[in-house]
Amino acid sequence: MENKKTLIIVSILLVAFIGGASLLYAKLGTDMKPDNLLIQNNGGSTTTDTTTVTPEVSANDTADNSDKTPVTPGNSSETDDSSSESNGTASGNSTEGNATAGTSPFMAPDFTVYDREGNTVRLSDFLGKPVVLNFWASWCGPCKSEMPDFEEIYKEYGEDIHFVMVNLTDGDRETMDTATTFLDSSGYTFPVYYDKDIDAAYTYQVYGIPVTYFINAEGHLIAQGSSALDAETIKRGIEMILK
Repeated sequence: MENKKTLIIVSILLVAFIGGASLLYAKLGTDMKPDNLLIQNNGGSTTTDTTTVTPEVSANDTADNSDKTPVTPGNSSETDDSSSESNGTASGNSTEGNATAGTSPFMAPDFTVYDREGNTVRLSDFLGKPVVLNFWASWCGPCKSEMPDFEEIYKEYGEDIHFVMVNLTDGDRETMDTATTFLDSSGYTFPVYYDKDIDAAYTYQVYGIPVTYFINAEGHLIAQGSSALDAETIKRGIEMILK
């Protein structure tokens, strides 16, 4: 467990540094700004709205997630054989034989995090409404740069969508105290959950933050955004999961 935490932390620090440099570069030339929204289509391949990008990680690109339970509507602990087989692969095998156009074949893997009171919360607890899943830390500059947009969009869509803002609470560089102090001082009101066991980060192979996943009400991964997202991109992802 300690080796796993160390690897994730070191990787995140490196990518956060690179991400900060990328943000500075983008500010020097807005015409070179990339479109970071990657879409999962129903054939198993990945495309983007405008510009092709390569995601930093994918929850379905590693065999390490093969023992994770996909989120299943109405039942977070049981899945059929086809869902279990497709989770952990990017081969294009659909979890549903009759997947509708524009729907991802991949079910979002489940995980356990904690709320402010220390109660356990699972991703599957939020099924029934679309989910915006974001990974962040208070020491991450790019994470903080997108939070004002997330706050405003949460106020706009919070009744229709679950916002699951997962803090990478490793207990070393980030603790619940440092995270909550940052949130309170900034006045953010979106829901935050603490990944104290690094279960969510490991499940989604998060080696760079921020990263955001857009999940529809049925638990399908629809789109992913790597690095800081602007309001327009976040809303575009939300429109996909509200369809």
